Amino acid sequence: MHHSTHDLLSPVPGITRQLHSFHFGPRDGAKVYIQASLHADELPGMLVAWHLKQRLAELEQQGHLRREVVLVPVANPVGLEQVLLDAPLGRFELQSGENFNRKFVDLSDSIGDQIEPHLTQDAAHNLALIREYLRRGLDAHPARTPLQSQRLVLQRLACDADMVLDLHCDFEAVEHLYTTPEAWPQVEPLARYLGVQASLLATDSGGQSFDECFSLVWWQLQQRFGKRFPIPLGSVAVTIELRGQGDVSHALATQDCQAILDFLTHSGVIEGEPAPLPALRRPATPLAAVEQVAAPLGGLLVFHAKPGQYLEAGQRVAEVIDPLSDRVTPLHTPQAGLMYARSLRRMATAGMVVAHVAGEKVCRSGYLLGA
Repeated sequence: MHHSTHDLLSPVPGITRQLHSFHFGPRDGAKVYIQASLHADELPGMLVAWHLKQRLAELEQQGHLRREVVLVPVANPVGLEQVLLDAPLGRFELQSGENFNRKFVDLSDSIGDQIEPHLTQDAAHNLALIREYLRRGLDAHPARTPLQSQRLVLQRLACDADMVLDLHCDFEAVEHLYTTPEAWPQVEPLARYLGVQASLLATDSGGQSFDECFSLVWWQLQQRFGKRFPIPLGSVAVTIELRGQGDVSHALATQDCQAILDFLTHSGVIEGEPAPLPALRRPATPLAAVEQVAAPLGGLLVFHAKPGQYLEAGQRVAEVIDPLSDRVTPLHTPQAGLMYARSLRRMATAGMVVAHVAGEKVCRSGYLLGA
């Protein structure tokens, strides 16, 4: 194991922040990148990463790693220290108000202009060329704030990875994941091993999140050059939501760690006989088909449905109670689907999204992500 530290831009004199990456296996170009807790108050992935670190060290010592695996257990030291009045605030940076998992650098246009004269009919050549220009572009990109500095370090670590796994969680949820339709055939075995109950697909969900800053650049280059030059899918990226914020336990983390190792064995990253593929619990569905059930007014929020429950169209999800007027407002899902996540809060405000239901009929367009 090789342990690297990466200095981040200091906000003021006297404060030092670092990102830590752990590198396992042969460093010969082929690479898997795994990070945890980019939203710093989402901690199940951090514990999974800790278990992975122990297991990967053993596998490396035994000579079973065929590719490099880069692990970043704490992907957001900036957000991890944001605790206000005993409440962790790890989703948004307090200085800018920006979501830590948005606005990663998009280099597709500039890279496309630079590589066009050098593309050939050799897909392997084009793969290496694009990765080289990705590295150059990120190295040359300025970081003017600590948040930009952190984003750039993470992108530089992962930009040349064949596979990117970003470990998150929701508020109260069952295990689910996000990836692209193009990557789904390669991600489906991971969904099976993890036992995810919702797999949500979108090529571009908006916001330039961490996983899409890799998958999208390859898709955009394919759209631009694919009719003239072979452009492979150079990065398979997936966001894995490891249930809810309170689901931090060794039992669950050990289970998820083993599922990821089974997937890496199935993918040829780890030497050995892959575990049999479990059944896929539910087919993948479009992210644009997710119903966001919102409260039209404020009040006490009482749920009638739990994460993992399949709901019929029109079924009651929750109700909002005004304890002053005694008004009770039921909330229903417009279409059938699996309720995979719901809010932790029990006092709704007007317009607040309280639950997400994975349907099959496209009902949204444009920006598809939450706040």
